[in-house]
Amino acid sequence: MKVIGICGSPREGNTEYYIKTVLESLNSKGHETLYIPLRSMKIEQCEGCYGCVKAHQCVVEDDFQAVFKHLIEADAIVVGSPVYNGSITPRLKALLDRAGFSARWMKNELNTQNGKYDWGQMVFSRKLFAPITVARKTGQTFALSQLTLWAQVNDLITVGSNYWNVGTAGTSGSVNASEDAEGISIMAHLAENIDFLLTKMNAS
Repeated sequence: MKVIGICGSPREGNTEYYIKTVLESLNSKGHETLYIPLRSMKIEQCEGCYGCVKAHQCVVEDDFQAVFKHLIEADAIVVGSPVYNGSITPRLKALLDRAGFSARWMKNELNTQNGKYDWGQMVFSRKLFAPITVARKTGQTFALSQLTLWAQVNDLITVGSNYWNVGTAGTSGSVNASEDAEGISIMAHLAENIDFLLTKMNAS
């Protein structure tokens, strides 16, 4: 099954290390994996134009479309971000905003019943989603919550580990995730959980 890892960091380093730890483990178990760094991509923020409601796709043209294609094709999505002022990075936020909004309208119409939406299946329904955040010390809770909330509102299944999916690295800008023994063990168990669920899904 296909697993993609999306890195929201604007540089090579710690976040990339944790994501690749998960992907390499899953690849060794026979899953197809793909690593996608956003740092060199142009992904504008959602304009709230509602063009996707009629077009059933995002109408803003940039690198978003290439990444979105991989999101649709994936069975499991691993998304990682360093923590900036308690939040995920702007480029990753832009990607997720546009992905969630345009994906919703690919299979739904802008109709309401008594003022309420009646959602059905969505493009991301029942895909696995594993959030990862990386910080020097703190700020993890809100950033991890951002990713988890995005997954839940878009009908994905969130995958956890034996601790929160966090890495502790980057003091004074250092690239030292390889020294975070606990974080590496968290990622290893996260990969085991993703593999377990993908195997169950594939058998059904």
